[in-house]
Amino acid sequence: MVNGVTINGPAPPAAPDTVARDAQGRVTLRATRITSAMKIDGKLDEDAYRLVQPMGGFVQTEPRRGEPATEQTEVWIFYDDENIYVGAKCYDSGTEDQWVANEMRRDSMNVVRNENFSIYFDTFYDRRNAFLFELSPIGGIYDAYVTNERSPGNIDYNPVWDRQAGRFEKGWIAEMAIPFRALRYKPGASQVWGVNVRRTVRWKNEESFIQKMTPNQGSVIFQISLGGTLVGVDAPSGSKNLELKPYAIAGLSSDLRAKPAVNNDKNGDVGFDVKYGLTQNLTADVTYNTDFAQVEVDEQQVNLTRFPLFFPEKREFFLEGQGIFDFGGAVSSASGGGAGLTPLLFFSRRIGLNNGAQVPIDAGGRLTGKVGKTTLGVIDVRAGDTELTPSTNFSVVRVKQDVGRRSNVGLLYTGRSNAVAAPDASQAYGVDATVGFFDNWTVNTYWARSDTPGVEGRDTSYRANVNYNGDRYGLQYEKLRVNEHFNPEVGFLRRSAFDRQFGSLRFSPRPKRSRRVRKYSYSLNYDYIANPDGRLESRDVNAGYGITFQNGDGFSAQVGRSYELLPSPFTIAPGVRLPVGGYGFGDGTLSWSQGNQHKIAGTLSVSRGSFYDGNRTTLGYSGGRIELSPRFSLEPGVSLNWVDLTEGQFMTRLLSNRATFTVTPRMFFSGLVQYNSSAKAMSTNMRLRWEYRPGSELFVVYTDERDTALTGVPDLKNRAFVVKVNRLFQF
Repeated sequence: MVNGVTINGPAPPAAPDTVARDAQGRVTLRATRITSAMKIDGKLDEDAYRLVQPMGGFVQTEPRRGEPATEQTEVWIFYDDENIYVGAKCYDSGTEDQWVANEMRRDSMNVVRNENFSIYFDTFYDRRNAFLFELSPIGGIYDAYVTNERSPGNIDYNPVWDRQAGRFEKGWIAEMAIPFRALRYKPGASQVWGVNVRRTVRWKNEESFIQKMTPNQGSVIFQISLGGTLVGVDAPSGSKNLELKPYAIAGLSSDLRAKPAVNNDKNGDVGFDVKYGLTQNLTADVTYNTDFAQVEVDEQQVNLTRFPLFFPEKREFFLEGQGIFDFGGAVSSASGGGAGLTPLLFFSRRIGLNNGAQVPIDAGGRLTGKVGKTTLGVIDVRAGDTELTPSTNFSVVRVKQDVGRRSNVGLLYTGRSNAVAAPDASQAYGVDATVGFFDNWTVNTYWARSDTPGVEGRDTSYRANVNYNGDRYGLQYEKLRVNEHFNPEVGFLRRSAFDRQFGSLRFSPRPKRSRRVRKYSYSLNYDYIANPDGRLESRDVNAGYGITFQNGDGFSAQVGRSYELLPSPFTIAPGVRLPVGGYGFGDGTLSWSQGNQHKIAGTLSVSRGSFYDGNRTTLGYSGGRIELSPRFSLEPGVSLNWVDLTEGQFMTRLLSNRATFTVTPRMFFSGLVQYNSSAKAMSTNMRLRWEYRPGSELFVVYTDERDTALTGVPDLKNRAFVVKVNRLFQF
């Protein structure tokens, strides 16, 4: 026990020792106070690095679980009255030509796929949440706030912190200075935090941790509950930090389809965001006249189903603290399964957007933080009126209580002052629980109800999901019910009026001492969806086989059999209308994934099979990346469908390419070009982002959309050119 806190692991090391381990490999690290600020230059030449014992002894999770890391890593943790400092010597027997270091964009997942050094701080020592910081040898950074151990964390947590990568004769150096004001932690000077440190040697495809970890099917760095303990940090009491971030924007816009047409209309505006620390761990955010012109456009999708598509949130104000508002095990991020069937009780794209069209946000506020074991989140936003929507107030309240080691229970309320189809208010509310036991068992459950004007009865939804996600075995069972009138109007509902039962089994053995194969995977999934009367509407059974190779490449094969009932005619493509009835069909898919160590990476897939009363062939290339240099890359994407039905034939083409040139980790230019044959549209989005000083940014953005229905040069529909600058003031 340290300062009244029971630590999980060995007793704290006594000075001058900085690390202690118990028989199970659990670690306790001690931070060292220094009297003068460190110079962050990637050299580690201050006296403290010579006088203080480094922390090491990293243990592999991949590829040889439990064995010592093949490349040594030495770590130091210091602090003063302003910052916590992390320095690391990453020894490497390879040459720089062998290192996988080809990404400099902040928060790009390719930074994670590079050589990197990572550390997280679980500042509340709740074994659930943490601040994560990563650095690559060429200065690429990834910072995120992890909520409830969920990958990949909230990457829109972008604090102002200093970092520098350097070189030494036998490897590379990572050096960080993280201000205490960028973190939230419990009151009191003497802190006990959770901590873990990871080293990724990508050219060997090796991961190791200072805390002995058990691999599972996810990214092990996010298993906050299994991390070590950090002691010795005498943190400042924490002033009520105030941040002001005003912005100014000017631009030209054209809409040639409007009546009357608008051509190069000049516009400009100003607004601001304010962040204020009410207490050491409760933060209030206020936004006025909010603008999101700098946000990248949505990535296009092809829809061959009768259900709506899901597009993830990209706006910074709504992304910060997003994980707090996740409900019932459903995650609203792009990578978290927001496109699944589990309803989202709160989906922030319902605020400020209406069928893709922007609705002005007059003002809004947010309160987030943690008090003891209680997590609190409150959002209140006023959206302005348009020709299609009246002025509407949106409210969200989230309360969640930690229980035990990995469990919690919570409440969520959402409401809007004007319902979608009525001038009266609508609301939704529910209770949820997450129960985590042992290391890999999780149970997610919820009950929710909506209150929509003019609708009564059969307005509830509930879910029970049991998941075991171990490294060798996986098991999942889910029961999900959505009644006919359940309608969370500040949420997202992909499918209504159904009863779902889902089950999956997985076996993932690792061959012993194989030089080529790291893991095999065998899976079986069964999905059964009935309407409220118990009649089968959808059924899907599939079996999969996969190989993960030691170098990060992968192969998979899948075969499946499906059934779909169309209760009403379904127009799947222009001029192609499927009649009412039940359809059984099956297909097979093969895919090959190239790891990030290749100059050309990504997943190539092909599938062929029956489809409704005909057949379909699909060719896809996703997650593509072509490395032209560490600063310049292309990210192409291809999705082609050839569909031959009794009612007609058609082909869909979805082509995209993102080009990115990174000048420095603080400045990059990106251009995204997309062509969607289904929408007969071609769009371009080009953005320059320059963080000209920490926390302050300049954006230059050009966007257009063109109609490809006619032959020849695509006809311009709309375009916009904007320049936006903001400035961060910290008090």
